[in-house]
Amino acid sequence: MKTRRCSLVQQPHEDYMLIMRGKQPVIKVKSCPKIVICLQYYEWSSKFGRGCAAAPTTLAVADAGASDHATPTRKVGAGGKHEEVQFKRSDCACTSLFTILVISDQALLHLQDIRRDFNHKRPSFSGAGPRLLTSRGYYPIISCDRSHGNYDTCSINGPTVLDPKTATFYAMGLRGPTRPVVEKVRPYPQKNQTFKVEPVKTVTLTSGPSGPPCMVQHNAPALVFSVGGFTWNFFHAFIDAFIPLFITLNSIAPDDPDRFVFVIADYPDWFRLRYADLLRRFSKHPVVSLDIDTRTHCFPSATVGLLSHGIMTIDPKLIPNSKTAAHFHSLVHETYCGRLRTTLKPKRPRLLIMGRSGGVGRVILNQGELKRAAEEEGFEVVEFESKHTTTMRVACELVSSSHAMLGVHGAALTNSLFLRPGSVLVQVVGIGLEEVAELCFARVAKDMGLEYMEYKIGVEESSLVDRYGRDDMIVKDPSSMDKGNPYDKIMRVYLKQQNMNLDLARLRGYLKSAYEKAKIAMLKQS
Repeated sequence: MKTRRCSLVQQPHEDYMLIMRGKQPVIKVKSCPKIVICLQYYEWSSKFGRGCAAAPTTLAVADAGASDHATPTRKVGAGGKHEEVQFKRSDCACTSLFTILVISDQALLHLQDIRRDFNHKRPSFSGAGPRLLTSRGYYPIISCDRSHGNYDTCSINGPTVLDPKTATFYAMGLRGPTRPVVEKVRPYPQKNQTFKVEPVKTVTLTSGPSGPPCMVQHNAPALVFSVGGFTWNFFHAFIDAFIPLFITLNSIAPDDPDRFVFVIADYPDWFRLRYADLLRRFSKHPVVSLDIDTRTHCFPSATVGLLSHGIMTIDPKLIPNSKTAAHFHSLVHETYCGRLRTTLKPKRPRLLIMGRSGGVGRVILNQGELKRAAEEEGFEVVEFESKHTTTMRVACELVSSSHAMLGVHGAALTNSLFLRPGSVLVQVVGIGLEEVAELCFARVAKDMGLEYMEYKIGVEESSLVDRYGRDDMIVKDPSSMDKGNPYDKIMRVYLKQQNMNLDLARLRGYLKSAYEKAKIAMLKQS
């Protein structure tokens, strides 16, 4: 008896269901369980000018109950070309797939973005599910991944129109009778923060009602993120914006990371001016501002939100092209230091002391004596206090021409991104700050190829002794502050109330070691 074949176009769109078989995404036809759709990469002929790494996406449809032979189908190649291709059972990773059925070229084209999304580890989906193939047309997918502790991402894997006035993306195309999918997301990788300083705009993705008419057509997909929140702080501009942006682009489009149009929310003029050069390194397209642009924009697809691996962390095992912190370091350095004027060959290593002033805490109270001690050890010493008015290029010129940097834990040490590999970073760590010092700067310094050193102050070097007394638990046992909201307590006490009077006799040993390392770096860099 012949096995009944189900025709793909005869099924209503509600009949399609997306599932994961291990790492393989498949689409099942619920009323015809022996048919599955397998999204699969195929090597493509070099005659189209593209190799296997840039192979086009192909949709394979298989009937598990049919005979064990392959029938020809058409697949889309580079430049929209087609060719008759014979598939074998091993071509698709899905279980029990035998005969390949013929499907429409239109479906293949539309599903390219879906396959790309699955290919880069986006396993969690919410909403009413995909709207893929019907006798009436293509149904875009709205999907969200909310499985991470610090960020959410959502996407429309099909044509979409943006209304900036309401920060809403509308899926375009025919729709069925089911209730519209509506997803909301704050595109900032600190999703559990209250943002008392700067709010973060919520972006909506919906499959209905119909969106407004399109005024500006883009051929590149949209990537939406916010630079509100804490990005007024130099450190947070990198951990909440640029490092997640680097991770996201190299995760969802590792072969073409600069192809996206950035749609930026909470985008003030000062941020645009300060970081314009770095944004241009990430995308060749003009930025669309959700704050001031009133025109509607159409995109072939949209991703809302940025991926994050943690504070100052880039994990190459989680990125398809295995990019590292060293790659990010190189990109930043090339952006701001690549065209700096050459200087004379230095006679001795330069130490940059990162100063702090005012009521911000973590001030080195005997910085003048520290400078003299460093000079006595052989350094040329330059003191530098980074301010909001300091341009990135001025900071990069000063830092990259230094062979060592010394500073108390704080946002100013973000300038270590401008140090050249092999240079020395000495982080002065106040009491109660050991964990955040490791988290924020120690690991990434090593990943960037810097010589990292850490000077942990003693109790007598902290001004907290004068404020609370040696026997207070704040001084005696900082770990006791972990109850309740430890970060607020760290901010209030150990970051804002603590200054340092460094023990120069003990610190000299660190300066001697830093000098020897910096001397080696100077010779190599020269």
